[in-house]
Amino acid sequence: MNGDTLPTDPARADRLAYYMLKTLNRAVREHGLLRSGDRVLVAVSGGKDSLTLLDLLHRRRRQAPEHYSLAAGHIQSDYHCGRAVPQEWLAAWCADRDIPLEVARIEVAEELARTGANPCFRCAWHRRRALFEIAERLGCCTVAYGHHADDRAETALMNLIYSAAFRGMAVRRTFFDGAFTVIRPLAYVEERDIVPFARASGYPLAGEPCPAGANTKRVVARALLQQAERAHRGSRRSILAALAKVEPIQPDNVASAKEEPDRG
Repeated sequence: MNGDTLPTDPARADRLAYYMLKTLNRAVREHGLLRSGDRVLVAVSGGKDSLTLLDLLHRRRRQAPEHYSLAAGHIQSDYHCGRAVPQEWLAAWCADRDIPLEVARIEVAEELARTGANPCFRCAWHRRRALFEIAERLGCCTVAYGHHADDRAETALMNLIYSAAFRGMAVRRTFFDGAFTVIRPLAYVEERDIVPFARASGYPLAGEPCPAGANTKRVVARALLQQAERAHRGSRRSILAALAKVEPIQPDNVASAKEEPDRG
């Protein structure tokens, strides 16, 4: 994919969305992610995962039992952070669907150069703070992230290796004494289903992956998981099944220190 307008296949996108929505709805039911009256801010980095989440939540509103509203929050940074659609394209896409889009900018390059801090951690911290500020301004008490099943499996393996703890990303978690709730509706959706949907939808993704992410603990966990999948197809799903056995006993307001950096 590149930054040019790509051919779309609306019929294929509709079929893929139909099946992914079944999986998304399962996460909504099992974890109580959405309620009538919710104002949901979707953290939209402009990458395939967050765009897919925003698209599916928009489609879902047509027949969902809950009546909720959507807004999109997009964070620009002076530090390179991966492939994304052009902001102008994103603004037009949201306008066509009557989804309010608010853009904020963070400055992290000087801090990283001065302190030598971990780029992914500090960038994620600033992005999360900026998203919560947007959510507060827009009156959104729920913030939705585009992390999917593969992200959760990698996080569980990473935490097991580096923290001697078996935990993944919380599908639902509260912050600031319940003032905000972070949800991950794609928790059960696999990346292999998102990729063809993004292609059929014609998302004009451009750019290269962040160079700071090339040598991280997550990269190690991802490589190990890919190797396990080659040796035993279904390893990823086995990790997710094991997570399901332990996640219900963990309070949703307990943060995991090793979670995937938030996108937005």
